Amino acid sequence: MKNASLFTLALLLAGCGEGADTTAPPENSATTDTMAAPVDAAPAAATPAAPTDAATYVTKAGAGDMWEIESSKALLAKSGKADVKTFAQMMVDQHGQSTAKIKAAASSANIEVPAPKLDADQQKMLDEIRNADAAAIDAIYLAHQRAAHDSALALHRAYATNGDTEALKKAAGEIAPVVEKHIAELDKLAPAR
Repeated sequence: MKNASLFTLALLLAGCGEGADTTAPPENSATTDTMAAPVDAAPAAATPAAPTDAATYVTKAGAGDMWEIESSKALLAKSGKADVKTFAQMMVDQHGQSTAKIKAAASSANIEVPAPKLDADQQKMLDEIRNADAAAIDAIYLAHQRAAHDSALALHRAYATNGDTEALKKAAGEIAPVVEKHIAELDKLAPAR
């Protein structure tokens, strides 16, 4: 009973917070004799906000291009599907071009471009592609390409809109439509999921 009283007191105190929504009932309104487990306020799969500072944008864009190029080279070494190999070669070529565009924009703004480095998720996806056998590589590659392109599109669009460096904003705005074309090509290669 003591625990139920503490729980009720905690709910009352929480309801006293400024701007608290008191119209919705608690998620679990059943009264129990045990304390409720703490609730994590952050969503389980929170997406980090897109960067608006030049250094973070350049780092993320560089890692994205590096992943595109390396994963596509891995696919080219194993795939037997001509259409997927054509797409992969386009990724090598066009992501090399976007890297050059970002480097030029950063240089014009006197921003140092660090050597690209994959994040843990990118490395995991690259390893999965590299370790896939010839029978499975196309499906794995295309699925990872879609996820990577969705992230890249969000990155470039957000920076083009909210970035802090004009030259890089312009580059991001020019890269976003290219990424959209890549997504359209992916949709042709991997029918609706």
